Amino acid sequence: LSLFLRKFFGLCSVAQVVLGKGNAGQYLSINIAFGIGVTLGIHAAGKISGAHLNAAITVTQCVLGNLSLKALIAYVIGQFLGSFLAAATVFGLYYDALYDYTNGSFTVKGPTATAMIFATYPASNVSLQGAFFSEFIATVMLIVGILVIHDEKNNAAVKGAQPMLTGILVMGIGLGMGLNTGYAINPSRDLPPRIFTAIAGWGMEVFSADHCWWWIPVTAPTLGSLFGVLLYKLFIEFHNQPDQETEPEKDQAGTEAS
Repeated sequence: LSLFLRKFFGLCSVAQVVLGKGNAGQYLSINIAFGIGVTLGIHAAGKISGAHLNAAITVTQCVLGNLSLKALIAYVIGQFLGSFLAAATVFGLYYDALYDYTNGSFTVKGPTATAMIFATYPASNVSLQGAFFSEFIATVMLIVGILVIHDEKNNAAVKGAQPMLTGILVMGIGLGMGLNTGYAINPSRDLPPRIFTAIAGWGMEVFSADHCWWWIPVTAPTLGSLFGVLLYKLFIEFHNQPDQETEPEKDQAGTEAS
């Protein structure tokens, strides 16, 4: 449900911008909508599961030993189902507008392309290597930002503000790092809707387009998440020391106790 909320708000905003031909929203509105979706998704499942909205981060938690393999499988399946159903719901919601915009011909490329409503595709001037690096770096920034917001041993945000700040973080990534690839930064954000579009009428071109780009939003975020955690540990977490009372402070505490 949490990933459904995130995806539904985000994909609806993309559909409205594309199908409205820029008259019902702009790039900024897409980023705001994805940020709202993330915020609601974390509020929905934060206490239940920790709000696993990203398969790359879920895999990272399993690698770190914070999550069992059984839980990993359950969460990733839940993420993929939520994302797939969100894409299907947006397709149903905007089917009439989709049909009118495309004259009934759903395409991946061209002047009336609509596949990018559901999954990400790189810009025409970006190489495959550049696209991989873009997704990798954006996910590094995502996981580092999440750790900064949630690290209770450091200077974490108050719990009530964490979902909103995470949503703002995602919005910031979109505003600053979305040009090259549309900032998938999440395998469960990109792959399930891509599978849906292959089934719903766009065909297997959704996997072959842009030199088989589809695998990059799966692998680059996963590697970026692992690398981002390593960076955070090296530069922040390993330097966090428990507060130690000095001898005068201990003496003072003992006097007050007496």
